[in-house]
Formats: sequence, C-alpha cells, structure tokens
Amino acid sequence: MKKDVLAISDLTKSEIEALLNRAIALKAGKDANTCPLIGKNIGLFFEKPSTRTRLSFEAGIYQLGGNAICMTPDELQLGRGETIADTARTISRYLNACMMRTFSHTTLEALAAHSTIPVINGLSDVHHPCQALADVMTLLEKKGNLEGLKLAFIGDGNNVCNSLIEAASVLGFHLTIACPEGFEPHNEILERSRALAKSEIVVLRDPREAAGMADALYTDVWVSMGQEKEAEHKKNKFREYQINEKLLSCAKNDAIVLHCLPAHRGEEITDGVMDGPHSVVFDQAENRLHTQKALLEMLVK
Repeated sequence: MKKDVLAISDLTKSEIEALLNRAIALKAGKDANTCPLIGKNIGLFFEKPSTRTRLSFEAGIYQLGGNAICMTPDELQLGRGETIADTARTISRYLNACMMRTFSHTTLEALAAHSTIPVINGLSDVHHPCQALADVMTLLEKKGNLEGLKLAFIGDGNNVCNSLIEAASVLGFHLTIACPEGFEPHNEILERSRALAKSEIVVLRDPREAAGMADALYTDVWVSMGQEKEAEHKKNKFREYQINEKLLSCAKNDAIVLHCLPAHRGEEITDGVMDGPHSVVFDQAENRLHTQKALLEMLVK
C-alpha cells in the first residue's frame, strides 16, 4: 500500500526514528554503493523556486541510483488548465514517486488523493516535513538525544514552525515559540499536537523568555515567498525577534543555532550569529540530503 508524507504527522515515532538512524548511517557512508532506486523515476514538481530542495532531492535520487525528472507548471499541462486529479492519474503511470513544492497544501492533498504512487511534500503553505526531518537529525547529531531537549523557535509561526510542532509532539522535545500577535502557528495543528504530546509546546510573545536556557534557537525568514506585499508590515512587527548575539546569550552556553535557509542576513539573524561558533546552519542544510534519501528508501518499493 502506498504511503504519502504530506506532514510529519503522517509518520509514526518508530518510522521517524528508523528514518533518522538510516539517514545518519547514509551520512557516515554505510551502504554507499547500494542503489535501491535503480530503474525508478522520481518526479520533482516545483511551483516555487528552490535551491536546497531541488539540489538535495536530485543529488539524493542520483546517489540512490534513480532518475529525477524536474518540472514546473509551465512545463506541464497544469499550466494550461488540466486538473490536478488528471495530472495525478497520468504521472502515476510513469513515475514511482513524486515530490511537490507548492503554495497551497490543498493542491498537494489533491495530488496525493488521486495518485497511486507515494507523494512527498517538499514544501507547502502549511507544512514542511522534509525540513523538519533534517532539523531533528541535526539536533540529534549535535545534542545526542531529542527527548527533553528545549528548542526555541523565534519568528513567524509558518510552515516550518507547524512541522516542528508536530515533530516535538511525536519525538518528545520541548518547543517554545516566540512570535508577535497575529503570527501564531496553525491553531488546529498546535492544539492537536499539544493533545498528543508528552513534552511542552508553548507559544508566547517575548523572544528572550523563549530563548532562556534553550538548547537550540531556530529562526526562518520573516517574509516567505508569496508574501512580498506584506514585507514592510512584517519587518516592523518582527523587529524584536532577531536572533543576535544578545538573544543568543539568553540560551545555554552550548546552544546551537538553526536556520532553514535562505537567510535574510541582518533581518531575522545577524552575520555574527550565522557565521559564529554556535551556528549549525550548513550542517542542517546538508542533512536535507540524507533524510530525504532515507525517506525515499522508505517509500519507494
């Protein structure tokens, strides 16, 4: 039976743990010559521009022996009015799995509903599970465990934040989110995750309180793709939510700093923190490759 991964909640705790262990093994070079995707075609659909998602999926598919086929709406009949359902039924006859990076999560759900092949969410307006998997792998690498760890997310309660909420609920790390009023994470995801969690998932206003004695600080851009008209308004609202040296000093001495990239340096994070000794940002970016390879191995049979 095919399995889709549109959100972290589509994976069980044991599946995530197995995936992380496999990603760590792949990163260490174990089974480097194993090619489970030989003869497999994986579609990569991009409605949004991408650096890390495209490169990590293409490189990972190649390393696993498969063939990546990248497409944009203009290259498909979707751009000329074909329905997502008809597209899904058609690509299922050619491909072994597909990843979609899109604006609307409902588009992704429609693709998955009408596909007979696994569908992976490479980013939508509500969830970013591939990023969250790389994030928890990075936390595990740098801190040795996840359960009981305190992660502070500073900034917009966006798709990355929503996926981290689900990850915290499943994996048992504490998550404190600091955001301005009106920029909270998705309420349904928050409440559902809190009901299932054994750890604390807190939303507050003060970034210094959130950062207090945290094991890790995390931020993302204030203005996501498609929000350009809101740029000045959001920058004014988030001015106090920058991860800088002063905010970092509120966290534990050995705290690490994460950012899913791309970074708008001088806005949500300073150069000093981004390039400083606490930053694990580029290890985190690399881990997209390893977690996505493990995910493809899990889903494509």
